[in-house]
Amino acid sequence: MKKEVKIGLAGIGALLILFFGINYLKGINLFKPESYYYVDFQNINGLSKSSPVFAHGFKVGIVSDIQYNHQNPGHVIVGIEMEQNMKIPTGSHAELVTEMLGTVKMNLIPNLKSNTFIQEEDTIIGYANNGIMGAAESLMPKMEIMLPKLDSILTSLNALLANPALTNTLQNVEELTATFNKTGKQINRLMEKDMPKIAENITSITEDLKTISSNIKETDFAATFSKVDSTLQNVQLLTEKLNRKDNSLGLLMNDTAFYHNINTTAAYAASLLNDLQSHPKRYVHFSLFGKKDK
Repeated sequence: MKKEVKIGLAGIGALLILFFGINYLKGINLFKPESYYYVDFQNINGLSKSSPVFAHGFKVGIVSDIQYNHQNPGHVIVGIEMEQNMKIPTGSHAELVTEMLGTVKMNLIPNLKSNTFIQEEDTIIGYANNGIMGAAESLMPKMEIMLPKLDSILTSLNALLANPALTNTLQNVEELTATFNKTGKQINRLMEKDMPKIAENITSITEDLKTISSNIKETDFAATFSKVDSTLQNVQLLTEKLNRKDNSLGLLMNDTAFYHNINTTAAYAASLLNDLQSHPKRYVHFSLFGKKDK
């Protein structure tokens, strides 16, 4: 009899361990007090029981029950168990997010501006956010509209690739690239061989400029300008004398009568010289033996 009692107690213990183990794996802690709330969704997107509930990325509860609301068709009531210390501010809502692998999780979006809290077993409004999968579904109609245009673009692209002008253009680009490569080599050769000589010439020119600059610095510009000023003053005096009639040059340049007199005198002198050359005996009487009687 004692053996049968032990077997019965062991079976009950195994059942209790299995029960608590299954609930533990589901995330249900039977020894921890929890609060119960309802969330009203129009579409749960495949949400299942024991799905976690997150707030700010932290797990705060699980989905304990899902029931269709027959009194309000088109709505599904989801029961969630939250930690007892978790208080939900008034105006908060829940959001279902469909992840890339198709799993659905619930995010609780608290209204941080509210100072009041929802009572236990009250109903929260829920929304569905399909995430990446939902965005892909919404893009499908647009993609269907774009497919004919995409087909037309691919046809045009194939025609462009088959155009011989494109081949010629690519060949020209290749030749241009080869020319650039050759030019680059020539520039490198110039930089290696000619540039040092050019640099030496520039250095020599710079040194010459330094010498010229040094000579210019040593030049007494004050004395030079003084001489230039004195010369200009002498030129001015000469000009003034030439403009006056109290000297020979001034009379020659400004007195017409004086000029004509000199010109006439010069003409008489020239005539006299011509007559002297033509009849020298009229003016010179020279004899070694004295004057002869006529």
